[in-house]
Amino acid sequence: MREHLTRWLEAVGLPDTDRAYLLAVIAVIVLTSIVVHFLLHRVVLPILDRQVPALPDAEDGTGNPSASRHRWRIILFSHNIFTRLTLAFQGVVIYTLARVFLDPEWSLLALIEVLSYLWIILFTLLSIFSILDALGEIAQSANLASRLPLRGLFQGVKLLGAIIALILAVALLIGKSPLILFSGLGAMTAVLLLMFRDPILGLVAGIQLSANDMLRVNDWLEMPKYGADGDVIDISLTTVKVRNWDKTITSIPSYALISDSFKNWRNIENVGGRRIKRAIHIDADSVHFATDDEITRLRKSHLLGNYIEQKLAEIDTHNREHDVDAASPVNGRRLTNLGLFRAYLAAYLHANEHINHDLTCMVRQLQPESTGIPLELYGFANNTSWVPYEAIQSDIFDHVFAVISEFGLRLHQTPTGNDVRQLGQTPARSQ
Repeated sequence: MREHLTRWLEAVGLPDTDRAYLLAVIAVIVLTSIVVHFLLHRVVLPILDRQVPALPDAEDGTGNPSASRHRWRIILFSHNIFTRLTLAFQGVVIYTLARVFLDPEWSLLALIEVLSYLWIILFTLLSIFSILDALGEIAQSANLASRLPLRGLFQGVKLLGAIIALILAVALLIGKSPLILFSGLGAMTAVLLLMFRDPILGLVAGIQLSANDMLRVNDWLEMPKYGADGDVIDISLTTVKVRNWDKTITSIPSYALISDSFKNWRNIENVGGRRIKRAIHIDADSVHFATDDEITRLRKSHLLGNYIEQKLAEIDTHNREHDVDAASPVNGRRLTNLGLFRAYLAAYLHANEHINHDLTCMVRQLQPESTGIPLELYGFANNTSWVPYEAIQSDIFDHVFAVISEFGLRLHQTPTGNDVRQLGQTPARSQ
């Protein structure tokens, strides 16, 4: 190749000297680089760019299948992957031209080789970063990122790639083999562990979270130790961001999710039910055996009619078999207003269309306290969204509070200051 260039220099009337040859080689390298750059960035890339269709607005809301097929191509171009790859290729072209035209003993060759290597390492690393960013966006558009903490894993790969690129660059500048530097990392392990403690722990935590499917983006996370109670909006290499219900943002170290305990409410959506667990407190003085008038009135209830008939027949059979003296209320079995109320609430929950009947549903009586007799309603609303769930729960207890007087029961309520004042204003009875 040098002979052809030398003959060309003689043909144009230039002296055959090393300096002229060197200037000619530099001119060839620069001119070739400019031509390659022009062809790649002004011809090839624009042609490729025109092959990518514009993403319609309808894709955001309608799920246009045609736009979805082209989304990955749009994402690849939006992250400048091909631009950075062409820049890395230009470094390869310059390096190749230098090796072809320059003699190995020339110092300019070594300089161009070092600069070309650094250029190739830099833009190869940036290309890898762009590819990872594009993969992350593609995964997010396919809802894969919500199931796997890919962002943290990609950040770990970026960190590892940056370290390897830095070692290769340093080895190139000092003229040593990269293997020597890699072998020397053993002595710096303690320092590296100290410097990159959080990223390393975060990377391990991300792998464990992904492998065990412990946490995803958009999960409802509750972690009182860190004041977190809300939706997970981001899982990165070192932190997990939670948007609390008061719209504040809590950042939790990723490794804390492995070392500490947290509650993930995701399963309520999987099972299709959000728990209702609330008790009302019955005034114990209002509990009594059901009178004939109360039984007659409550028989008209669609939810209690069959239950009362069945229970009365069962009680009558039991009392006859045991020859019970009905003159005393303490003898035999009898219906109570509290028992009828409990049966009514159980039937009301089972007939409610907003309750998930595939899950546990019951009304139970808890241990009496100084605040009365707790009667707990336990079930699962079939709508897990916060606002509809609260509406379902409120509607149920609105009905409970309104119907309790029909059973001759009273809710326990601690006297207020107004009750005490009214008691003091009540005139004393005449003797």
